[in-house]
Amino acid sequence: MKTPKRILPLVEDGLVDEVIRQLMSGKEATVYVVRCGTEIRCAKVYKEADQRSFRQSVDYTEGRKVKNSRRARAMEKGTRYGRKAQEEAWQNAEVDALYKLAAAGVRVPQPYNFHEGVLLMELLTDSEGNAAPRLNDVALTAERSREYHRILITQVVRMLCAGIVHGDLSEYNVLVDGLGPVIIDLPQAIDAAANNQACKMLLRDVENLATYFGQFAPELLSTDYGNEIWSLYQRSELHPDSPLTGRFKHDEKPVDLRSVMREINDTLKEEEARQLARTLRSGP
Repeated sequence: MKTPKRILPLVEDGLVDEVIRQLMSGKEATVYVVRCGTEIRCAKVYKEADQRSFRQSVDYTEGRKVKNSRRARAMEKGTRYGRKAQEEAWQNAEVDALYKLAAAGVRVPQPYNFHEGVLLMELLTDSEGNAAPRLNDVALTAERSREYHRILITQVVRMLCAGIVHGDLSEYNVLVDGLGPVIIDLPQAIDAAANNQACKMLLRDVENLATYFGQFAPELLSTDYGNEIWSLYQRSELHPDSPLTGRFKHDEKPVDLRSVMREINDTLKEEEARQLARTLRSGP
């Protein structure tokens, strides 16, 4: 097929030898099957911001660090340069997450190169060598649903141990290759330690998995892996191989309002005393 304009720089730089076909077009990117020497890989071409249906949100970008202060100021002001820098940061977030998660043993596509807004990565295939289907296109039995749910919960744990929450995990962001589920699409990946929305996003990711697989294995609908995982993480007790039960006991003890008000009043009195002391020391 004709080489797409966005992939031409990779051809000119010798990173891609041939574009074989378009694999898919999603809400944030178009993916092509390409030949790189003797290897068949895929090239993810990110769409421009005005062509994407997935909009960046402060919920996702909170806590992301920008090393260049000029870029950070431009991004904050929303200048033309700032919007371009914001797009690059959005794309780099996925690249960084893929490298980090692959190193941590999480089942994600292996990244190879990121050049001119195009991500070269592993082409995932099924047991017959065809491009791996999305999870929502795979016929599931109750037994297979339990197996895939267990695998994905394990991957969620490993991701969190690596400091990352997917933030948009569902049956549409999982491929099934010859070995099972593989997590994809990570530009909205969240820094678990720096983003105040990390807990909410993790719970939503896990709930999405339970809801989908619960259609075929209803007992999964009553599990609470999300709160169990987050509780272990908060206590620094979460490990890649942590045994999980899917159960979590919520603290239902009523709040002692009198004690809370007493603490607030004591704090206010202490602050008033400190201000009075400062006033007396400063003199008339």
